Amino acid sequence: MTTLAASLFSLRHCLLLLVFVVLPGCQSATELRQEVLHFTGGTMGTSYSVRFVAEHSSENPPCDLDAIQQRVDHRLGEINRMMSTYDAESEISRFNQYEATDWFPVSAETAQVVEFALRVAVDSLGAFDPTVGPVVNLWGFGPEKPRKQPPSADEIAAALLRIGHAKLGVRSNPPALRKSNADLYVDLSAIAKGFGVDEISQLLSELGYANSMVEIGGEVRTRGSKPGGEAWRIGVEKPDSRSRSLQRVFQLHDSALATSGDYRNFFEHEGVRYSHTIDPATARPVQHKLATVSVLADSCLEADALATALLVMGDQKGYDWCVERKVAALFLIRYDTQIEERMTPRFEALTARNQPAVESEQ
Repeated sequence: MTTLAASLFSLRHCLLLLVFVVLPGCQSATELRQEVLHFTGGTMGTSYSVRFVAEHSSENPPCDLDAIQQRVDHRLGEINRMMSTYDAESEISRFNQYEATDWFPVSAETAQVVEFALRVAVDSLGAFDPTVGPVVNLWGFGPEKPRKQPPSADEIAAALLRIGHAKLGVRSNPPALRKSNADLYVDLSAIAKGFGVDEISQLLSELGYANSMVEIGGEVRTRGSKPGGEAWRIGVEKPDSRSRSLQRVFQLHDSALATSGDYRNFFEHEGVRYSHTIDPATARPVQHKLATVSVLADSCLEADALATALLVMGDQKGYDWCVERKVAALFLIRYDTQIEERMTPRFEALTARNQPAVESEQ
């Protein structure tokens, strides 16, 4: 799990690379012409990319792209003001600073995201935990200064006492959060980007754009298709911090894809590699061969949370968990210099498995 910090930009920014083709065709001036419009920006300590299919003709001029981006930026700003731990005045920051254990009023959106996070925490037996932030910060992967060596055993033990999803409560009517320990700290960074993707995808749909692809920090959701009915093509990056080449490219309609990996945000000390992915049960970075996990789901909120949980579980436990629950996941497992792919049956059924990997042009 991570914070919304800019320090995590490199981890998730390019785990998914977007590949697209615009097919405007040659039509008469009075016929509607379809094209993919695109804009980018920054949010949540990372970047975002929005593509959508717009129709226009001589009688129906192109949309106001700047106005649409302003709507997108406004909505993302609202989400940050609710869920960013980097904003001292955000709802979640004020809740973290709140020393009482009675109900603390929050927005319906924050309550919704926390409720979903707790559901995943229970279902994953704690592999996903929205209260693990103090340990993430302790290991230098949060807003504080990065570390060059591991914390002491006493520091880890003390931080471990502060976490635990069972200590966090949520209600929807009226929306509010509650903690049983006054020093509980909630960090929604492993799920907030996914929520943001879903919200922008929904916003575009409400504005009349039924075909779109939205990406924030490597988390993607698609709706509909590109011009001509062609699927959106989404690339999963190879788990190699030295390159930006792709492991796989998949064709997606109306689905979300999120990836968690260990190869961009880490430090090494005395020959041991410590990644940003913390196991809430031990308060230590995970130590296994699983390099990345990509999850396909109906919502990016779900895909984002599950990818984090599975990376904590590891390849075998995570794979078995997915098969039992029919989760669509792709595991990239590191064996020395080789990467082994392992897809769950559900992932195989939902993707074009034989799509070859291609090199990134970025």
